[in-house]
Amino acid sequence: MFEAVEELLVEHADLEKRLADPSVHADQANARKLAKRYAELTPITRVYREWRQAGEDIEAARELAAEDPEFIAEVKDSEARREELTEELRMLLVPRDPSDDKDVILEIKAGEGGEESALFAGDLLRMYLRFAERTGWKTEIIDSNESDLGGYKDVSVAVKTKGNAEPGQGVWARLKYEGGVHRVQRVPATESQGRIHTSAAGVLVTPEAEEVEVEIHANDLRIDVYRSSGPGGQSVNTTDSAVRITHLPTGIVASCQNEKSQLQNKEQAMRILRSRLLAAAQEEAEREASDARRSQVRTVDRSERIRTYNYPENRISDHRTGFKSYNLDQVLDGELSAVIQSCVDADAAAKLAAAQQN
Repeated sequence: MFEAVEELLVEHADLEKRLADPSVHADQANARKLAKRYAELTPITRVYREWRQAGEDIEAARELAAEDPEFIAEVKDSEARREELTEELRMLLVPRDPSDDKDVILEIKAGEGGEESALFAGDLLRMYLRFAERTGWKTEIIDSNESDLGGYKDVSVAVKTKGNAEPGQGVWARLKYEGGVHRVQRVPATESQGRIHTSAAGVLVTPEAEEVEVEIHANDLRIDVYRSSGPGGQSVNTTDSAVRITHLPTGIVASCQNEKSQLQNKEQAMRILRSRLLAAAQEEAEREASDARRSQVRTVDRSERIRTYNYPENRISDHRTGFKSYNLDQVLDGELSAVIQSCVDADAAAKLAAAQQN
C-alpha cells in the first residue's frame, strides 16, 4: 500500500509544478483536469505525511520512555494516532467513483397509494431541496406533474454544485445512494378514521451527462408533442408545448411539460434523456464488472425499499446500512447528512474489503 502512496506523492508534486506554470492554464480544459487530480491527491499526501510524522514521534517517545517511564503514555498515544491515520489512508486509497464530482438529475415518482403517495413525493422533494440549500447546492425543477392535493405524481430536479466540490463532497458522491423505493408510514391527510397507512415513492438519481459524454443520433429519436396537463398555468391544455422523446435503440423515454415553449421543453427532455442513457451505460459496465468491484450499496436493486419514514415514531430507518434515528422531522427539513454518511461509510467499507481480497 505504501509503495503506491509514494508514487502518488511523486505525481502530486509533479502536478503542483505543472499547475504553477502559467502556460498550462492557456488550455482551460486541461488545467481543470490537472487541478481535479491534484485535489484528489492532496488529502492522501497530507495524511501520509502525518502518518510518517507519527512514526517518528513513536520512535522519539520510545527513546524518552527508556529513560523516563512517564513517556510511556505518550508512546501509546502516538501509536493510537498512527493506527487512526493508517485506517484513514486505507480509506483514501479506496478506488473512487469517477462520476463523484458530477451534478445530478433527481427524479421522484409517486407509487401505489394515490394522493397520499403523491403528497409523500412532495415531502421528499422538499427534503432534497432543503438539503441542497443547507449544503450550498443549486437546484432547478426541470419537469413536474402535480396532483390535485398539491403533491407530485412525478418531478425531476437538477442539482448542481457551486464551484468545485472537494473530493467525495460532489452532488453525485452524496446523492447517488438515494435511488430506490422510499416507504412512508403515517396517517394520511385523506384518512378520516386516524388509521396509519403505508405508501411509497420512488427516487431515481442519475449523474447529469455532458453532450460530449453521450452520443445521440437524431435518427434514433422519436419526438412526440402533446398538450400539457396539470393544475394551473395559462399554457396548460392550450398548446402542444409538451415534449416526449423516445430513444428507439434502448426504449428509454424522457418528457417535459414545465416550460412554455416546445423548444425549451425539448431541451430539458434531452437533458434528462442524456443522463438516463449515461446511467444505463454505467449500469451495464457494472454488470460486466467482477463482484469484487461492485459496491454493496450501489448495486442495491432499485425496486427494493431502501428507507422507511415512520411519522408516529418520528423514526427514519435505512434498510441497507441499519441506520436508525428518531429525528424524522429534522431529516425532512433537510438534515440528511447522517443518513447519507451511513451509506458512504458502508460503501467505502465494502470497496476496502474487496480491494484487500485482490
